[in-house]
Amino acid sequence: MVAMEIVSAENATRGSVLAEHTERTTRAGERLRGLLGRDGLPHGHALLIEPCNSIHTFFMRFPIDVLFLDREGQVVRALPRLRPWRATRVYLAAHSVLELWPGALEERPVAPGDRLRFLPGSLTASSRTG
Repeated sequence: MVAMEIVSAENATRGSVLAEHTERTTRAGERLRGLLGRDGLPHGHALLIEPCNSIHTFFMRFPIDVLFLDREGQVVRALPRLRPWRATRVYLAAHSVLELWPGALEERPVAPGDRLRFLPGSLTASSRTG
């Protein structure tokens, strides 16, 4: 199995770090599996799925915060605390989905229209700015 790329997710609009440790997945098998089989997402962690414009949380054990992003990284839709056994509608403007730990969107505010960027490598607390 090939390891997923690790990037940091930043909210360029607000000048803040959204997730220090983001797994980026583009392979079909990785996209299909997503967060299935995990017990949760640790604080500061996220999963970026691309391409993707709809998700489900069937068989998941925990809620997640979700951001749908267009090709330029602009937030199309934000869904806080999406519970297990749910499905989202298809967001035609979305190109990718960022799945975050539950409560992330309360702690680190993001709104539709904000632009995210993804930088190589994960950020540690000591390397954060802003």
